[in-house]
Amino acid sequence: MALTPDDVVTKQFQHVRFKEGFDPDEVDDFLDEIVVEWRKALAENEELKAKLAAYESGEAPARAAEPAPVVEAPAPAAAAPAAAAPAASAGIIELAQRLHDEHVAEGIAQRDQLISDAKAQAASIVSEAETRGREELSKLERERTTLEGRITELRNFERDYRAQLRSYIEGKLRDLETTTTSGSQPVSAIGL
Repeated sequence: MALTPDDVVTKQFQHVRFKEGFDPDEVDDFLDEIVVEWRKALAENEELKAKLAAYESGEAPARAAEPAPVVEAPAPAAAAPAAAAPAASAGIIELAQRLHDEHVAEGIAQRDQLISDAKAQAASIVSEAETRGREELSKLERERTTLEGRITELRNFERDYRAQLRSYIEGKLRDLETTTTSGSQPVSAIGL
């Protein structure tokens, strides 16, 4: 289906509910700009087609209507421009096609270059991220090992401290028991 400027003008879009969308006024204004430019391009295209058709059809009858030259030698020279006109237009079309092909090839090459650059950059970013991830994991593993060693030291310290504290308290209790059993004087008699 060929798309015409009238198709763009009459195109209706459904409004989306509960979702963000484009401002319909902005879309309409932009489509109006597109239609204006499109109509200009179509008019220019039609004008060029008309000129080409007039040139192709108008040149041959104009040459045929000219009176034949009196001298026979210049006749082939006069016939050459009439034959050269279609060849010239064919040459222009060929040149335009060649330029088109060159631009397309250049665009494809540029696209491929951009894609390869983007892939290389993506690979570099992924590699860098993986390296940083491994470094962070290694760093965290070292910190974990250090903290586990510190926890073990603190547990050993706690166990030793509790044992020493228990020994100290038990020793004081034994001293207290031996003091109370060996000396039968009550505390009030000592004067305390």
